[in-house]
Amino acid sequence: MPRPAIDPASTRIAWIGTGVMGSSMCGRLMDAGFAATVQNRSRAKTDALVARGAKFAATPREAAADAGVIFTMVGHPHDVHEVILGPEGVLAGCREGAILVDMTTSKPSLAERIAAVASERGVTSIDAPVSGGDVGARNGTLSIMIGGDKEAVDALEPCWQAMGKTWILQGGPGAGQHTKMMNQTLVAGGMMSICEALLYAHRAGLDLNRALESVASGAAGSWALSNLGPRIIRGDFAPGFFVEHFLKDLAIVLEESRRMNLALPGVALAEQLYRAAAGQGHSRDGTQSLILTLAQLSGFAWKVEN
Repeated sequence: MPRPAIDPASTRIAWIGTGVMGSSMCGRLMDAGFAATVQNRSRAKTDALVARGAKFAATPREAAADAGVIFTMVGHPHDVHEVILGPEGVLAGCREGAILVDMTTSKPSLAERIAAVASERGVTSIDAPVSGGDVGARNGTLSIMIGGDKEAVDALEPCWQAMGKTWILQGGPGAGQHTKMMNQTLVAGGMMSICEALLYAHRAGLDLNRALESVASGAAGSWALSNLGPRIIRGDFAPGFFVEHFLKDLAIVLEESRRMNLALPGVALAEQLYRAAAGQGHSRDGTQSLILTLAQLSGFAWKVEN
């Protein structure tokens, strides 16, 4: 039997986890015409969406009850387990035929387990972590890495279009999470390089904005350099992505690499440096705050008058 079409005019979504990125992503879906039910551990973080017409639910179970598609985007794998598999979780409340989309960066093995439990209850589970940070979430330009059933993924196209610039099915359950671990491995090395390069330029006496303009348009250019480099220069360490969440991701990469008998020394170094950043009080700052820790290694505080 063909799967019912997912249409903003007729499909209600539920969104669980309205943090820095989740709130913007749910807002994009509402802008596309979807009616939404929202739930978050801290109710105040749903207020802006409720003011725009979303319905508030007290629990994930309640949020899922009347939704055709349920999105989750929470902090850590244990949060994913609670909001999906817990007694007041999504799978305790959603109806047969619903689609569950977990957009949290989480463990591939947990994505596989959720897909298996969901299938037993007549629900299709998709893992779809994203990259692009708070800017991508606001602008609907995220890269979405997907694991799961192709028919369900195809049916979700109106949702992907609202949130992302790129969405690619990587394979079965867990494949989206594995792809995100690849992404985070790249991000870890890139952020260390960006911070070290800016430290070098600062000590060399360069005008950082002019230097950044030169290198960002060449072979060294990247999304992170163009978007986070200027934030570092002006001392803006507000989170597009929290250090504490990045530490969670790096721990998953290292756990998976051990399982696959891989040596990833760059990730191990990044994990140690970010652990130091957290120890210095930057857990709730953005990943670009790594420069503060690296500057301290050289005996000075990062403060640029540029």
